Amino acid sequence: MANVRARIELMVGQKSNIPAEMLSFEGLETEKEHVAVIFNQADKHQSTPLVRMHSECLTGDVFHSSRCDCGEQLEETINRMSESGGIILYLRQEGRGIGLYNKLDAYELQSQGMNTYEANNHLGFGDDLRDFKEAAQMLEALNISKIKLVTNNPKKIKDIQNYGIDIDEVVNTHAHVKQGNEHYLHSKAAHGHKLNFDK
Repeated sequence: MANVRARIELMVGQKSNIPAEMLSFEGLETEKEHVAVIFNQADKHQSTPLVRMHSECLTGDVFHSSRCDCGEQLEETINRMSESGGIILYLRQEGRGIGLYNKLDAYELQSQGMNTYEANNHLGFGDDLRDFKEAAQMLEALNISKIKLVTNNPKKIKDIQNYGIDIDEVVNTHAHVKQGNEHYLHSKAAHGHKLNFDK
């Protein structure tokens, strides 16, 4: 059973001017250092908070890589939650679960013409190795069983429901198209992600 280990206040966002709280946990099976970032004390004041399960992406979140849209999705969510409140579950599942070094190997294959899924498959991995059981445990530790889920990914919807979390609404992020990630985004759309390229 997961429990909250510590809760601290901090400022987040690209300009670091948005107040939030960061929570650490204990009792997670993998012992990965997942954290929750909570805006406007949504876990205490909202019965159905806005939640995003965001998997760590060093290249996108930190270095703003042109290869993906992860950093843009994270920043969009932070800005949305700064107004409405909400919870980001930041999960240490780099590269859809294959790890950073393998993701960089996949990038090299993508440079040779493969899409993101083909590259992972060529390296011997499935399309998406992430598991959201511990995300559900983190929500349970916060006494949250019903959420509005921020995602474009049908796997996240299915998985978190299978772990007993009720989804009241699915809120899509924008399609953050930029030079270098068009093929990546269209590959995700072909795998069922709900992306509106007209926005």
